[in-house]
Amino acid sequence: MDKQTTSRDGTRIAYERTGQGPAVVLVSGAMSTGATVATLGAHLPDRFSAIVYDRRGRGGSGDTEPYAVAREVEDLAALIEAAGGEAWLYGISSGGALALEAAASGLPVRGVAVYEPPFADYGGGQPERAEYTARLGEALGQGRRGDAVELFLGLTGLAPEMIANARRSPMWADMEALAPTLAYDDAVMGDGLVPRERLASVTVPVLAVAGGASPEWLRRAAEAVASATPRGTYRTLRDQDHMVEPQVLAPVLVEFFGG
Repeated sequence: MDKQTTSRDGTRIAYERTGQGPAVVLVSGAMSTGATVATLGAHLPDRFSAIVYDRRGRGGSGDTEPYAVAREVEDLAALIEAAGGEAWLYGISSGGALALEAAASGLPVRGVAVYEPPFADYGGGQPERAEYTARLGEALGQGRRGDAVELFLGLTGLAPEMIANARRSPMWADMEALAPTLAYDDAVMGDGLVPRERLASVTVPVLAVAGGASPEWLRRAAEAVASATPRGTYRTLRDQDHMVEPQVLAPVLVEFFGG
């Protein structure tokens, strides 16, 4: 990241900007940095300014305790200000939940596009979600970063043998380095349910996208997000899953952004 801006609490946020024209801030999800969404930014036409940044606690950005979701909203406010005072937002997974919260908080955004924010559209999973939050806090509080990563991977549905293989892989050290930010994404997700009342206050256009090959609950969540926002639209991308291909998603975003 070749640029920096300063959030309201003094935290330095690293970002890079490519292209010209209306700004689009790309928000990554859990266990990821700005590099995760940089490929998508590269697929946006140069007539848009793609802004990729490291969320606080990740990559080249700083961190300031105590954490609060409002601080991450302030980070986005600083990026939007650096971009000229107005921007579109795109967020994937829990990054989508953060982008929606930023819009609900009144930031000067033109619209929000999200890909598979992992909300539940019913209350049946709340006990499991609460257990995850408690176990994650315990693991991180005791410095057991590897166990925290395992908890998260298990939450995503990864099989135990695949988690064991991941723990033996060279990428594990990088995943452990990001482990403390799992608590940040957990906070962004709240109780895990679609925040319908909060979304009802989002007055800008919202595009919620899901992959046709993703689990049904993720498609239901995206559809629920679209229906909960006054100006929401739902799209399904055929043959895509949670690891959406940027060259497939980018044209859909460009159309939404008015390209």
